[in-house]
Amino acid sequence: MSQFDYDLFVIGAGSGGVRAARTAAASGAKVAVAEDRYLGGTCVNVGCVPKKLYSYAAHFHESFDDAVGFGWTLPAAPEFNWATLRDNKIGEIKRLNGIYGRLLEGANVRLINGRATVTGAHEVQVGNERITAEKILVAVGGWPWTPEFPGSEYTLNSNQVFDLETFPQRFLVLGGGYIAVEFASIFNGLGSESHLVYRGDLFLRGFDQEVREFTRQEMGKKGVNLHFEANIERIDKVENGLNVTLTNGESLEVDVVLSATGRRPHLEGLGLSTLGVATQENGKLAVNERFETSIPSILALGDIIDGPELTPVALEEAMHLVAHHYGDTPVEPLDYAHIATAVFCHPNIGTVGLSEEAAREHYNAIRVYSADFRPMKHTLSGSEERCLMKLIVDDESDVVVGAHMVGEEAGEVIQGIAIAVRAGLTKAQFDLTVGIHPTGAEEFVTMRTPTRC
Repeated sequence: MSQFDYDLFVIGAGSGGVRAARTAAASGAKVAVAEDRYLGGTCVNVGCVPKKLYSYAAHFHESFDDAVGFGWTLPAAPEFNWATLRDNKIGEIKRLNGIYGRLLEGANVRLINGRATVTGAHEVQVGNERITAEKILVAVGGWPWTPEFPGSEYTLNSNQVFDLETFPQRFLVLGGGYIAVEFASIFNGLGSESHLVYRGDLFLRGFDQEVREFTRQEMGKKGVNLHFEANIERIDKVENGLNVTLTNGESLEVDVVLSATGRRPHLEGLGLSTLGVATQENGKLAVNERFETSIPSILALGDIIDGPELTPVALEEAMHLVAHHYGDTPVEPLDYAHIATAVFCHPNIGTVGLSEEAAREHYNAIRVYSADFRPMKHTLSGSEERCLMKLIVDDESDVVVGAHMVGEEAGEVIQGIAIAVRAGLTKAQFDLTVGIHPTGAEEFVTMRTPTRC
């Protein structure tokens, strides 16, 4: 009989924590999970799921306009009802919360409602209950961070913006990451006068430069007001909303200010610092390839360790963690080099592998293939939206080391291309693939002449 109450105790019932709990339990481990907020974590409740639902909603505005060129007329101007979208979203999230609960129950995993504190290498405290475990997994995710400045108390964070009481006719987002870019697009599409303020010269730092510039151009065409090389100096509450003073001298009056300035590991009050669990300079927990912290019985995954802060990454980390600790055969370390991602701004971004800039640093010579075109749909819709597709090729091996797209459903398209990039296919193999016509995606297998080397 084990000397511990549980083989694995998981703190956090987000995507990574629940996947690890269920998979470990399926291998025969006795597992419990503690969660003090909501099942499904950031993604289900205040992240990927509601954001994508709102992004869908925002696209309808353009769809109504596009339909006219195809012969459709609407009897009256479409009207948007914020409360309907918000409340339907709440209903969908409750449904997903229930699914997560049933998944844990079906896996025979005990769910404890409460914030757990790690009190020892093999011990946690939840309320008045002391629990021991052979291994403790910390999977608490991140939490929005807002800088302090005069009036910063008037800002909302990305956890709060989904459930506004009334729809903001004038919306401002502070930040230059994917959350900021997505919400600027969403509220613009829903009908707000939308502003994005970012201290740098261009948003989406770390993405391919051409992709960033193309996205800036397309978002500007759609009506998003972009304020680069500026920050918020102060916010003052006024009769009709909020007066935002920028460091470049501009003054904007808006209804809502969203601070999308980053997320940090949600480690406060967990007791890890008291135990001396090592962290990195960025505040994230340091782990090895087995996801062990400096105290080997304490494990960590997801947004609180280094790596892309993406739900599928946390899920894959959970599978690898369980294979390492409860599997019968050795497992290779997780490959972080070929992880595809999407940004659900308008138009969408999809990307996998290296940017052009990173490839130039990594390889002696590269070839770049790109296509910038007006999609067939818009020859009749009248929209001026354009699409960008791009392949980065290592010249010596001919292997495609990066693929990027800005355009409608970019995430859907790049998911398939990611398989080819992950498999190490060459440009010659892309060229041998017969395209599906007429589609925009066929450009990925019909680009023959390098744009530049």
